[in-house]
Amino acid sequence: MAEAHQKNHDYHIIDPSPWPLLASIGAFIMAFGGVAYMRYVSGGSFKMFGLELASPWLFYIGLALVLYTMYGWWADTIKEAHEGHHTRVVSLHLRYGMIMFIASEVMFFVAWFWAFFDASLYAAEPIQTARAAFTGGTWPPKGIEVLDPWHLPLYNTVILLLSGTCVTWAHHALLHGDRKGLINGLTLTVVLGVLFSFVQAYEYAHAPFAFKDSIYGATFFLATGFHGFHVLVGTIFLAICLIRALKGDFTPKQHFGFEAAAWYWHFVDVVWLFLFFSIYIWGSWGAPIAHM
Repeated sequence: MAEAHQKNHDYHIIDPSPWPLLASIGAFIMAFGGVAYMRYVSGGSFKMFGLELASPWLFYIGLALVLYTMYGWWADTIKEAHEGHHTRVVSLHLRYGMIMFIASEVMFFVAWFWAFFDASLYAAEPIQTARAAFTGGTWPPKGIEVLDPWHLPLYNTVILLLSGTCVTWAHHALLHGDRKGLINGLTLTVVLGVLFSFVQAYEYAHAPFAFKDSIYGATFFLATGFHGFHVLVGTIFLAICLIRALKGDFTPKQHFGFEAAAWYWHFVDVVWLFLFFSIYIWGSWGAPIAHM
């Protein structure tokens, strides 16, 4: 009887899980709550079924559900890996999933680059009268002082490139069974990720333009701000990998959780290089520089 139930394939048939349903509910509440939150901030009303929903609470409840689902679902995934369910075929499919996720992120950033280049390359187009009114027919728009690309942006570029080197060092150490090298490399990567976020926060606080002031500020903060958010997510991702490494997780043959974090971090590095050269250097060329 035991032989009849013995698994003779490489696929993992997962147990019934509440996480997909809970994730859907949490995402819906968070999206619905986001609308209510924006109405609340703008001083508007958001009534439904006779109830006034304009408040931040729905959004935070949805966010809490999503975060709890992420913790529970990924904890189950780690448990399944320890139980030996991540066979060669399952690991391959996990890699396909991560590749598709990063591809979707690439298209996400393409949208922001598209917005930036559409505004900058056609700033002087006579047919675009409304845009010319916002830009003054030049890019950067008239009256805008830009950030010095060779100051804090260059500093953050060096930080991210160093962090990419450190995470590669950690991966190399893991493949060769060097637990100390893995932990040291991950620690340095997390520290550099946190440092990048602090530098960008300082830069934002002292920027000579605001999001609402011009199309330059809007495209700048959207592109660099979403990248900064991805750096924050990647730093948390790698910090969790560091905690797992300290607990003895990951082996040279089975470490996809760390590998996925490393892929994501390298993606963040590459996007920043595009941002640095296109928005900070090319996009601010010829404009007066604000001295911070």
